[in-house]
Amino acid sequence: MIEDHAECQTFLTATNYYRFSGYMRYFQRAPHLGDNSFHPGTTFSNIRDIYDADEALRMALIVPLTQVELLLRTHVARVIAHEYGPYGRYLRQDFYTDIEDRETTVEACLRDIDRSRERHILRYKGDVDRSIDYSRLPVWSAVEAWSFGTLSKAIERGASGTLAGAVAESIGAAKGGFPYRIRALVYLRNRCAHHNRLWHHSALDAGPTPNNVRKKVKRLAGQFHQRSVLDIIASLDDISRRSRVSEPLLPTLVQQHSRASAFWHGLAQPQSPLDNQN
Repeated sequence: MIEDHAECQTFLTATNYYRFSGYMRYFQRAPHLGDNSFHPGTTFSNIRDIYDADEALRMALIVPLTQVELLLRTHVARVIAHEYGPYGRYLRQDFYTDIEDRETTVEACLRDIDRSRERHILRYKGDVDRSIDYSRLPVWSAVEAWSFGTLSKAIERGASGTLAGAVAESIGAAKGGFPYRIRALVYLRNRCAHHNRLWHHSALDAGPTPNNVRKKVKRLAGQFHQRSVLDIIASLDDISRRSRVSEPLLPTLVQQHSRASAFWHGLAQPQSPLDNQN
């Protein structure tokens, strides 16, 4: 039921109907079987409230994700410069343990550096013949040109796999599974940046949140699936708290949303709309 047709029209004028329909499917009887009728009592406002809450969560995540990303750039540069020298070594292929048949880490690093139009990068490109010499490009400058994804690869593969542990120790985080936790943060950041749905989303790169962190968070927020975005947020909160770059987000979410609410349930126990057959 649409309570206010004018409000609905205004909303859909600014919002892609296909995007909104991703939320609608959880209120429909069996859209995968061609039955797009809504469960009795469903209103436009019910769905819009979920949509707005999801958007608010994405916006709230941008700040802590950005702060942790900047933190990681700082500590990756610090560890590499201190342990392996600030020049050259980090751009050699043998510095990384790469996966066969995929783009090498050095290729990703150089691609991002080449794309940069920042003066601290352009100074290493010749003015006349556009010759390039990155042998004197300091790592603390290079990391600012890398995408978050490239930075994650460098952490995971650098120094024969030991860079991740050194960076984790540098920021005060647990070493176990650290590179995969960072990969999960990249995954979450990309979903937020592209305005993708978090509600009822089963994360492909959830990351191994430490058990002690997960248990503590579940005492606060209740049970949630390991592939829930709440698990990644728990990991983000843990890194943010240990490094003191931002306040934890989950306590605020718990205050804002009842565990019995449809929005919280969709975050904690993500399901495919194919499961909604009743």
